[in-house]
Amino acid sequence: MPPPDAGARAFADHFSSQAPGYAKYRPRYPTALFHYLALHAPGTALAWDCGTGNGQAAVGLAERFFQVLATDPSAAQIASARPHPRVEYRVAGFDTGLAPASAQLVTVAQALHWMDVDALVREARRILQPGGVLAAWCYSLCRIEAPIDELVEFFYRVTVGAYWPPERRLVEDGYRTVALPIDELMVPPFDIVTEMTLPQFLGYVETWSAVQRCLAARGRDSLDAFARSIGERWGAPSISRRVTFPLHTRVGELR
Repeated sequence: MPPPDAGARAFADHFSSQAPGYAKYRPRYPTALFHYLALHAPGTALAWDCGTGNGQAAVGLAERFFQVLATDPSAAQIASARPHPRVEYRVAGFDTGLAPASAQLVTVAQALHWMDVDALVREARRILQPGGVLAAWCYSLCRIEAPIDELVEFFYRVTVGAYWPPERRLVEDGYRTVALPIDELMVPPFDIVTEMTLPQFLGYVETWSAVQRCLAARGRDSLDAFARSIGERWGAPSISRRVTFPLHTRVGELR
């Protein structure tokens, strides 16, 4: 496995220490999103998934694209990635090594707020063929049921609110405030909809960057108290509940 390139330093890394949990508990993106991207890209030969993490988006892309290059500056994240015969994982930042005008799509899933957007756009311009598409998306705070949601909201905004990195504001804005040089499409609404038991949901919450920073500063007391309060409203830990994550997408032909 090659070492990270110099561009990897342009990424903020809050997740290497929890890569296995990230791979296990982070939600998967809807199949319909990848169908949409494939229909609007000028072809489906090659896609680059930048900041792939464990490949949550890369594997979905591989169902519609012949080849996917999935890069992440974190060796720990790549080591926990989901294998797929059409996905090549590489520890890298923005130096893809791809030939000029060789790709039809560049994606950034739940990672744009951690990276140097100018460096991303430079490489995307180099590797995308004419008409190539840049797509970035993120998901905001999930919804389950009102009695549970109010506890999650309080934990998110108050208990660990001070521990969110400042870049989190870009997610709160649905990436609308990020300047992207694209001819933007009016993307239909997409949601991530999944089923989680209580241990799975708590495992997901523990992957939040703010929770990891809170744990390092204050220990597990706040997280354990949250788990107890959620448990009282969730019911039996084995109960599977529907969890919905609203997706916020920016998609368009790169100018």
